[in-house]
Amino acid sequence: MNGTLPQLNKPRRPVAFIAFSLILVFLIASLTGLGVWQVHRLAWKEDLIARVDARVHADPVVAPSRSEWSQIDGEKDEYRKVSATGTFDHSHETLVFASTQLGAGYWVMTPLHVSDGTTILINRGFIPSDKRDAATRLEGNRSGTTTIIGLLRLTEPKGTLLKSNVPNEDRWYSRDIAAIAAKRDLKDVAPYFIDADATPNPGGYPVGGLTVISFPNNHLVYAITWFAMAIMCAGMLIYLTHHHLIRRHEPGMDDS
Repeated sequence: MNGTLPQLNKPRRPVAFIAFSLILVFLIASLTGLGVWQVHRLAWKEDLIARVDARVHADPVVAPSRSEWSQIDGEKDEYRKVSATGTFDHSHETLVFASTQLGAGYWVMTPLHVSDGTTILINRGFIPSDKRDAATRLEGNRSGTTTIIGLLRLTEPKGTLLKSNVPNEDRWYSRDIAAIAAKRDLKDVAPYFIDADATPNPGGYPVGGLTVISFPNNHLVYAITWFAMAIMCAGMLIYLTHHHLIRRHEPGMDDS
């Protein structure tokens, strides 16, 4: 009886070692996979940045017409430099809250009626809060046929992460084309707007050319983090395997 008790109480080290080793192998594979995925994301992001940079600095092309609206795609069209010719409808402008390098204020979104009967919302630029009243900047309202050059932007529906648009109260925190068009009773409005370039307006306002183009690109840091964690798990697995093999060869420690 005494000879069997130690055998019953003996720790089952091989089972624990195998289980923990399998967990480490799973973690190594998963973390390595995440690191590889981030490397692919890094390549995609760098390609996106290069393509957008090329669009921004290219010669302007005519803004998409009605027949092309359904083909607009953010990945290939947003921030494309375009031009549009028409007549501004200053009586239906919309002010959208903005925070820029010039401070807090508003974007001035003004309908541009094009010769084909459609309308394009133009972000003519930034005004400070003390210029909210249109009467304080009448000099900057262009009349007659006007050609605008700027960057094609996609609609920003509903609002921002922190604040929602309130159309009934005419409070706007994002440039939601459909909602603005409905509020201003505009028809045949393009599904995009144009951020006007820095061409000065008479009187100095609105101030165009303030589009911020920024793409967070932390994929390299994430990849290094995942790979480092995978290496740490691999080091732990090597250490445990080495420790286990040594103990198996110690006198009286045969776990078989």
